[in-house]
Parts: sequence; C-alpha cells; structure tokens
Amino acid sequence: MTKSTLTFDLELDENNVPTKIVMNSSDKQAENINLKSVMIAGWDEKTKETLRVDLWTKDMMVDEMFIMYHQTLMSMANTLEKSTGHDKLAGALKDYCEFFAEQTKIIDSK
Repeated sequence: MTKSTLTFDLELDENNVPTKIVMNSSDKQAENINLKSVMIAGWDEKTKETLRVDLWTKDMMVDEMFIMYHQTLMSMANTLEKSTGHDKLAGALKDYCEFFAEQTKIIDSK
C-alpha cells in the first residue's frame, strides 16, 4: 500500500487570520504551492456529518472567491453526475452554477 501525506502550512497574523497558506505532499506532487484559499470537506461516517475547514488569506479578493466557489460547485456537479448517474440533479446544480456566475458577474449574462 502506498501512503502520501498532504500538508498545509499556515502563517497567521495577530488575529489568527491566515496571511500565507503553503501546500506540500510527501510524494512531491505538490511542492511549496502558495494558496490564497483552501476548502476541505470530509465525511465522518460515525456521526454522518460533513466536517469542513475553510481558510483564505487576507489578500484573497472577493472576485477570486466567487470564481473559486463557481469552479468548486461545477466540480461537485460533475462528480455527482459521474459517481451517481443522477443527471437531473447534476443538471440542476449546473443550472444554479450558471445563475451564480451571472449574479457574481464572473461571466456575461445572456
């Protein structure tokens, strides 16, 4: 069995707000990747709850956050479709992603 460790090193200001996030992996696929934001979600099988960690640096702009959310939601829609075959649900999520992109003006409205 192969094992790899993914780490996130944080530099924090006096209020514990991240000023820097650096990602590394023990298998060297990620080396000193500077991130402005990271969102981690995991399923706790015992409590049947999603556990989340959302971090972003002080210099992440709102427009960048909108783009990140849009791309994350689209990825979730694609994964839902591929892993469950629920095309209708995935399509509804993709429709919402289009609405989200229009409302945040990260794409032009129709």
